[in-house]
Formats: sequence, C-alpha cells, structure tokens
Amino acid sequence: MPAPAFLGKRFPEDTVVQFNYLPTLRAQLAVTRNDAMKGLEVLQTAVPYELGQSLIGDVTTNMYPLYVRSETDQAAHQGSEAEAEFQKILDHPGIVLNSPIGTLAHLGLARAYVLQADTAKARAAYQDFLTLWKDSDPDVPVLIQAKKEYANLK
Repeated sequence: MPAPAFLGKRFPEDTVVQFNYLPTLRAQLAVTRNDAMKGLEVLQTAVPYELGQSLIGDVTTNMYPLYVRSETDQAAHQGSEAEAEFQKILDHPGIVLNSPIGTLAHLGLARAYVLQADTAKARAAYQDFLTLWKDSDPDVPVLIQAKKEYANLK
C-alpha cells in the first residue's frame, strides 16, 4: 500500500494528516510523475490550513503544502504563481520559524523570477539565498546548484 493511502487509512480523523501531509505527499508524487496540474489540484484541499502550525516532535511542518504548491507551480512553468506562493512563505516568518523552507523559499523565488525572465529580481533573490547560506558547508548540493544558476544569470 502506498504511503499516502496508508496514512489516510491509519489516521482518518487527523486533520494534519488529512489536510497537510496527504495533499503534500500526493502533490509531490504527481510532480515526480510529471503531472504538475494534478499536484496543484490535490493541494487545493490544504489551502484553508496552510497558514496553520503543526509540530511533530521538534520538527515544524508549517507551510509544507504551500512550499510544495510553489514548487509545483514552477514545474508547471507558472512563474508568477510560484512567485506569489514563495513570497507568501517569506511574508510569514513567525509561522515558518526555523523550517528549512524559510531559506529555500528565497531560492524558489529566484527561480520563479527566472521563469518570468526578470533577471534583476532573480539576481537579488539568489543573492538573498546565498547570503543566508554563506556560512554553510560548501558541498551542500542545493547550494552548489544555486551558485551555478546564479552564475548563469551574469
């Protein structure tokens, strides 16, 4: 049984599972299967809950559906929609807290600007991301990729 089906059966009355985890997992699976539009459709059930907070142990799951929708918009080549969703994440630092999506949203925003052919805004967003990561290990794959993408803008 696939993970989303198992979770849905195991926790049929759990709001976080039903309206955060499951739509997020199903959307991510749809994107991996090259069906971004299905991913966006599935995530609609999470919209009323996306600014809520949930904590599992020490891990915040805040805004994951929103982040996956942003990534799904990018996969669907919808730059302005992705921009709006990533910006929504950046506009709510009190909900994001220390979740990695807070910094990754800067990178996503840069990529959304690239999709819109707005090089100046993309450059600024990449710089924001790279500034946040300036003290990180240099061999982190997402950082290496972001540096390559930024270099290609010049």
